[in-house]
Amino acid sequence: MERFFKPKRVRSGESSNEPNISEPVQNQSCVELNLNDIVSDPGLRKSVEKFDISLRDHVRREYLTRGPCQPIGHMYPKTSFGKQHRSFQDSWYQKFVWLEYSISKDAAFCFWCFLFKTQNKGGRYAEDAFTKTGFNNWKKAMERFNEHIGAVNSCHNDARIQFESFQDQRHSVSNVLRSCGREIDIAYRTRLTAALDVTRFLLKQGLAFRGNDESTSSSNRGNFLELFEWYSQRNTEIFEVVNQNAPANNQLTSPMIQKDLAHACASEITSVIINDIGDNYFSLIVDESRDSSVKEQMGVVLRYVNKEGRVIERFLAIVHVSDTTSLCLKDAIDSLFAQHGLSLSKLRGQGYDGASNMRGEFNGLKALILQENPYAMYIHCFAHQLQLVIVAVAKGNIIVSEFFVYVSMIVNLTGASCKRRDQLRQIEHDKIVTLLDSGDIISGKGKNQETSLARPGDTRWGSHYLTLLRLSSMWASVIGILGNIQDDATTSDNRGMARGLIDRMNDYEFVFALHLMKYLLRITNDLSLVLQQRDQNIVQAMSLIDTMKSQLQDFREEGWQIILDEVNNFCELNVIPVIDMEDSIAIRGNARRSRRGC
Repeated sequence: MERFFKPKRVRSGESSNEPNISEPVQNQSCVELNLNDIVSDPGLRKSVEKFDISLRDHVRREYLTRGPCQPIGHMYPKTSFGKQHRSFQDSWYQKFVWLEYSISKDAAFCFWCFLFKTQNKGGRYAEDAFTKTGFNNWKKAMERFNEHIGAVNSCHNDARIQFESFQDQRHSVSNVLRSCGREIDIAYRTRLTAALDVTRFLLKQGLAFRGNDESTSSSNRGNFLELFEWYSQRNTEIFEVVNQNAPANNQLTSPMIQKDLAHACASEITSVIINDIGDNYFSLIVDESRDSSVKEQMGVVLRYVNKEGRVIERFLAIVHVSDTTSLCLKDAIDSLFAQHGLSLSKLRGQGYDGASNMRGEFNGLKALILQENPYAMYIHCFAHQLQLVIVAVAKGNIIVSEFFVYVSMIVNLTGASCKRRDQLRQIEHDKIVTLLDSGDIISGKGKNQETSLARPGDTRWGSHYLTLLRLSSMWASVIGILGNIQDDATTSDNRGMARGLIDRMNDYEFVFALHLMKYLLRITNDLSLVLQQRDQNIVQAMSLIDTMKSQLQDFREEGWQIILDEVNNFCELNVIPVIDMEDSIAIRGNARRSRRGC
């Protein structure tokens, strides 16, 4: 991985004692390379000469790492030459290893001449057709490719010699002249490897690198420096070449070096993902998010089948977008694909949320991609759709909507402070101990665990069912904590709210809604958990949905007596008045109307 790194960044006024390992020492500069300027598509690249002179070797190393853009398997468009239709051919890559193809321009380029465009002895530069504008006269392709190679002293062969020398810089004359000795080289490699090991550990665990105070007198200098120090103290070979035993300007612990190491790891991981996909088909999963600095960004995940036949999902990148319109998101995806050499023609699936800018039938991101690739089928996550249905039902029926409003008030009031939560846990603990002593419940692994009320959320799958499940199991404890709030709350608002919630919980209609929704949500929650399993396919998912619909229909026709029996038993257990279904009951909100039964 060392080819990604600048061996040393030297501050102004410092001298560099840095050894050279596999690349020439860079000129000092405060200019940093923006990796977004490194584009795989040769038709969209910025020429090397347009970069700052101190960055050009870094740019060449980045392109050298990615290699020439050769989208093998791409559906090359055909161009008419008289009565014949010709196009670019994959077989040309094998004969001309320097050859590149631009999807955006439908043209061929020379990778070597792009990196090392120089004058020949006659003062002529490498022709622009293979470095800037691109070549697309496919009828004379082989003839022009051979002409481009030219004689021994041609611009192309000069670029080839420089390319090969740049690949093998350890044996170049300039590197030999700058060699600082074998021992210093080994020490630098050991120091770099240790810093890379620390970087990989922090990235894998998702830990921050920097600390608030990284001075030598600080007791905690941040995760990177502290772990680097701990690692070196337990390895004699590393300890002898780091910190005080290393040159002051070659510690490899500066924030800039830490960023370089992190970027190198990210580049390596991305390269592995792209190589694993290869020429196979893949699917695209995109979601929008906003970071702590209130910047819109887009998370991109690729889903594909690897060579072993396993379905793989890999996070590819987070891309900043100026806005979340479908056109802006489409441009960002095109740029990302071009940067990593991916072809939209290989896309076979799309997965987004239900927002109009994502799945709109005419102007959504789904429609824009389908216009270019009609085989990129869109599939909305079944578990997500199920959650949307549950939320719509919870808000569409006035009785159920009112029920969940009271449930949210109960959860918020009983969990408004740490003191109330502790009281609720203690009351529930005492109740469980009493039931264990009386033999009403038994102990065992995973049973009678400490729990608390969960707040229902529209975006948290299964949260409504979990809330109702815990509320019914902790009913007496919740009533107890609401009674404490009614008696001891400092404000009259909380006392009045607690009293109103107690009265509502002792109402038969509230208990009935609790058991009804708990039964319905249990069926949908089981389906949601099954749909989220990684080994499910769309055929099984459709079958499971049909099964759930049959269960709901059976409950509608024959399940009401079961619910009534459960509600009556629950009311008798918790001393809640049970209504007579034959009585006439006034409809709440209208004293003139009455209803019979429930």
